[in-house]
Amino acid sequence: MKKTLSFLTSTLLSASFLLSFIVSSCGAPAPQMEPQTEAPAQPEPAATPTLPNTQSAPQPALPSDGTPLPQEIDAPLIDSPSIISIYMMDEVYGWAITERHIIRTNDGGVTWYNVTPPGLNGAGYSVFVDFHDMYHAYIQVVDPNNYPFGGTLHRTSDGGITWDSAETPFSAGDLEFVDADNGWIMADIGIGAGSMAVSVLQTNDGGRTWNRTYTNDPNLEGADDSLPLGGIKVMLRVVDMQNAWIGGVIYSSGSAYLFRTEDGGRTWAGVSLILPEEAQASELAVEQLGFLSPTRGYLALRMTSANLQTILYRTDDGGETWELLPTRLPGGGFLEILSAEEIVFYSGGRFYVTKDAGETFDVVEPDTSFGETVTSMSFANSSTGWVVTTRPINRRAFYKTTDGGTTWTQLIP
Repeated sequence: MKKTLSFLTSTLLSASFLLSFIVSSCGAPAPQMEPQTEAPAQPEPAATPTLPNTQSAPQPALPSDGTPLPQEIDAPLIDSPSIISIYMMDEVYGWAITERHIIRTNDGGVTWYNVTPPGLNGAGYSVFVDFHDMYHAYIQVVDPNNYPFGGTLHRTSDGGITWDSAETPFSAGDLEFVDADNGWIMADIGIGAGSMAVSVLQTNDGGRTWNRTYTNDPNLEGADDSLPLGGIKVMLRVVDMQNAWIGGVIYSSGSAYLFRTEDGGRTWAGVSLILPEEAQASELAVEQLGFLSPTRGYLALRMTSANLQTILYRTDDGGETWELLPTRLPGGGFLEILSAEEIVFYSGGRFYVTKDAGETFDVVEPDTSFGETVTSMSFANSSTGWVVTTRPINRRAFYKTTDGGTTWTQLIP
């Protein structure tokens, strides 16, 4: 399972919002491909690729302590990619998305390789992804001619060297795999007037086939209202193939939209939270939810009233009860749940770091003035992290820290 979980808390990027962008801007759907032979989970070392213009490859920024360097990726190099979203698996390996490509790094973000699925003509905000680990990734592409019940899922098990693809009975949504074969999607069916229809589907063959376990769309057979139609469903978080959570927002004061299933998504039940007093007059949005084990998890709520704040809850019993933590984080921003003890939050030009399970946070002033330009963030641990910044006319830059956010090195451009 992915080591880190992150979410942009300053803006609700629901699947429906992204979908409206896709349908208005995408061209024809990605052509179907014949499935390729699936590579083993641990690929054999690949030959060094031929570099364009006879230039030598950048040297990996890894310690010179005798540690073996990672094997090269048998894919074309991309020089200074304009990264939109970053997903690091650890201090060395990671994935990223540009406007056109799916890319990978094996040296902490210095060198990037183009591992875009064949037939995928655009990426950016028009794809829905789950980068599960350094080898397994899943890329969902909308079929604009068959929305909301058609799309293509690209799947790799060798880090993007080879891909296979399959048509899906949904277009877009929040996609999350438990392991290489077993996964869920909360598929977006339609949104309007503060309501959102979804279907929940599962796969046990890596996304080749899907089975719908739930829908709240009254126009579909077997619809159920245990997950209310009202409310915008922002995220699906999965523990295993029986237990999952859906969070979102209701545009009224004092209500948090949080539901869970314990029967594979067939029925859903609302989750009660002890809210602070000022929450009764605040709009609440579920901004992040992550489990580090079957019992330990964290929940972040954005609380909007006179002041925008992010409040945190912790559970040690698998979500049966939630404890409100003492720290109020200012504003909204990016939050990463790294381990049972470590959380990193970015807002208003500062990083907030806890190493004691959210009891206290240290405020870190970076030596680079990011301000409100950060558009993507990924940390491997409380020391090593990366951010993407976007300035006017889409000028993007990519930075790395190894001291918890105090000092930053610009890697791109």
